[in-house]
Parts: sequence; structure tokens; C-alpha cells
Amino acid sequence: MARAATLGKPKEETYVDYSLIFVVLFLLSFGLIMLYSTSSYEAGVSLGDSAYYFKHQLVPTLLGLGIMLFMSFFPYKVLQKLTVPIYLFAVVLLILLYPYGRTVNGARRWIIFHGVSIQPAEVAKFAVIVFTATIIIKMRSNLLTAKGYCTALFFPLVLALMVYKISENLSSAIIVMGIAVIMLFVATPGYKRYLAVALGVIALVAVIVVIIANSDDSSGMNYRFKRVLAWLDPAAYASDYSFQTLQALYAIGSGGIFGKGLGESMQKMKLPEAQNDMIFSIICEELGLFGAVAVMLMFILLIWRLMIIANNANDMFGALLVIGVMAHISIQVILNIAVVTNTIPNTGVTLPFISYGGSAVIVQLAEVGIALNVARNIGRE
Repeated sequence: MARAATLGKPKEETYVDYSLIFVVLFLLSFGLIMLYSTSSYEAGVSLGDSAYYFKHQLVPTLLGLGIMLFMSFFPYKVLQKLTVPIYLFAVVLLILLYPYGRTVNGARRWIIFHGVSIQPAEVAKFAVIVFTATIIIKMRSNLLTAKGYCTALFFPLVLALMVYKISENLSSAIIVMGIAVIMLFVATPGYKRYLAVALGVIALVAVIVVIIANSDDSSGMNYRFKRVLAWLDPAAYASDYSFQTLQALYAIGSGGIFGKGLGESMQKMKLPEAQNDMIFSIICEELGLFGAVAVMLMFILLIWRLMIIANNANDMFGALLVIGVMAHISIQVILNIAVVTNTIPNTGVTLPFISYGGSAVIVQLAEVGIALNVARNIGRE
């Protein structure tokens, strides 16, 4: 009888978000194609192998897909118990930049271990998602108080400051804090404080921009302030600080509606590091406005699917993890496109799943795996 009851037990159904999987696979495939198209000329001239960047991106992409598959089955609730080790791991990696960090283009952001480069700032983005989700769960009743709210923000702030001071990576520090703030924004009621803080930050930034713009002597300025001047008047800094931005704008403008055709970009021969944070401009040049809009629509679909998963998650911890992933991807996409179009000063943010960068694509795919895991458990007790 017991065996018959077991045999008669209905099979537990799982939900698989095929739309999310399709969007991610499309962006990865499209990214590899555009990476080869963008970098083949420069890689052929300087490295003697036109497929150099393509091959070096393909390996972490395949590894990332394996990690995504693993994380989609790994019990995501275990991450709540591993919060402190994950956070400390990110801290240790950032500290290791001091003795072992490799400086590229004036920035010390990579650790080279047996020929494999690791970017600790990407690990910090993953760590802040897990840590913030956990601390929101543990401090749920205290988040409405000023002390509780500041405590929840303290540890992400420490991680963001370490990213900024050690790796000199302001954009990643902003993303780390942005993830934490968005997660807290979603988890706590009362939007007035966020509106007040946002208006205060906008006012402060506006004051700083006005002061920089009216400064008589820019020779002793921090290079970030000079980027603000280059943003305000690109033509005045065409030979140095705004050179990359101007070349990107030329690429966007020359693409027209349908573009010059895949592989036909001319600006990729002039645009520094086109395969990294400026790859969107080459997409605009080769595929035109049509291609650019198509890519943006795919990212919108990706963010929408993550929102659906978060809204239907079985538990608050799973929902918060997916919100963190959504915040990470959306902030990075918005900042990248804003930089390429000169909407904000140049700050060096890569385009998720498309730009060159092994650490970034592995972490992003691991985060998507967590979202798929949360989706698989929708409807389960």
C-alpha cells in the first residue's frame, strides 16, 4: 500500500523561465559576434590574432554558462548562511589588489592568478546582493528606524568605498551602492525619504558641476573633474579626455537607421578599447538605430522577466536576490548607454553580456542562475 501511494504521488512541477534563458543566450551570442566584429582589426594589428578577444571571451562565457546551470539547481537559501563568507571573500580579494593587483591603463583593478585575471569589483557586486538581501531579512522590523536603515547601508558602503579607494573604480563603487539602495527601496515602505535623498544628491551634483564649469584653472584638477569638463565641452578636449566619447558619437551618427553592415565599422579602427565600454557605439554604427533599439528591447525584456520572477517568488529572500540581480543589470545598462551617448561623463562601465570581460560575464551569468533557481521554486511549498 505504501509503495502504491508513493507511485501514485503526483510529480512535483517546476517552473522554467524559458524567456529569460532565451534572452540571455541571445545577448551572449550577439555579444560574441559583435566582440569579434569590433576587436578583430585592433587584435590583428597589435596582437597578430584577429580572434584574440573572441577566444578569450568565449572561454569565460562557456564557464559562466556552466556556473549559471549549477546555480539554477543550487539551493539559493543556502546563500543566506554563506553571507558572511561571501562578503569577506570580496573584501579579501579587494585587499589583495595592493600586493598582487595588475595596473592596466593607469587602473589597478585585476588580480592575475596563474594566467587568469580576476576583477574583485565584480565579485563585490555579487557579494552586496547576497549580503543586502540577508540583512534586510534579519532587520526587517528595524529598517524603518534611522539607526536600522543606516546599519543596513553601512556594510555595502564599506564595500563600495573599498572598491573606490583600492581599485580606483568609481563606476563600480556607484553600482555597488546603487544595488543596495534599490534593494532597500523595494523592501521598505515610505518613498519620501528616497525622494528627498535623490533630490539632495542631484542638487549636490549640480553644484559640483557648476563649480567645475566655472573654474578658471583646470590644470591642477583631478582627472575625474576634467572628464566633467570634457563632457560639458567635448570639442575643447578632443585630443585627450573626450577623444573616446567623440569617436563613439561619430560611430553612432554614421550608422543611420540600418547601419553600415556587420564588420563594416570604420570607427573601431580609431576608438580606444572599443570592445569594452564603447561596444554599443559600434553596434549603432554597424547595425544602425534598428540594431541599437533591438538590443535595448532585449535588455528591457530581460529586466521585465526578472521583475516577474521577483513578484512571484516563494519567499522574501529569493525575491530580494532577484531584485538585486535586476538592479545590477539595469544600472549597468543605463550607465553604459548614457556614457556612450555622452548623456553623463565618461566613467567606464561595460555593457552586460556583450562587452569584453571574463569576470563580469561569469558573475552576471551566476546571478542569472540564481534568478532561474528562484523561478524553479515558484509554486512549491
